[in-house]
Amino acid sequence: MESMVTQALELGFSNAAVLDTWEIPFEPAFRVCCEDNACGKYGVNYSCPPTCGTTDEMADKIRAYPKALILQTMWDIDSEDGPAVKRCKGEHNRMSRTLIARLQTETQGFMIGASGCSLCETCALVEGVPCRFPEQMASCMAAYCVYVRQLAERCDMEYDSGPGIVNFFGMYVFRDRQP
Repeated sequence: MESMVTQALELGFSNAAVLDTWEIPFEPAFRVCCEDNACGKYGVNYSCPPTCGTTDEMADKIRAYPKALILQTMWDIDSEDGPAVKRCKGEHNRMSRTLIARLQTETQGFMIGASGCSLCETCALVEGVPCRFPEQMASCMAAYCVYVRQLAERCDMEYDSGPGIVNFFGMYVFRDRQP
């Protein structure tokens, strides 16, 4: 587990920690954040509500695995600068995918991103066809109703780093590969 954290930090994450999945705090009331559709993906992306699953189904999906590698990036950007926020979320998720590809030689699991899936320019859901990349699709922390502020505290990570610094969180939920 220590090597996972080391690899994450070497790849450029600001912080990383491993937790048992039973320690991950969930708050189903956060589903309203997705329903408000600030990101524009509600109902038009397989990784987002309501298509991704109920709040209980999402929590159960995480709890079906014993461990989670919590990943944080910190960016010197204005939180009101939409293009910069989008770029940095994309970079956070790209880094997550790179790290997970390395870790999957010894583990199996799935990614939870800093935003909804953006592998396709237009989600297959809109076209009425099955997901093109179901094994790579990643829902965001909000879709899982993870209480990120509490999660950050449990991992000794800053949730709010003050003006001009934006933090993004994601995770890799995993188990060891069976021999």
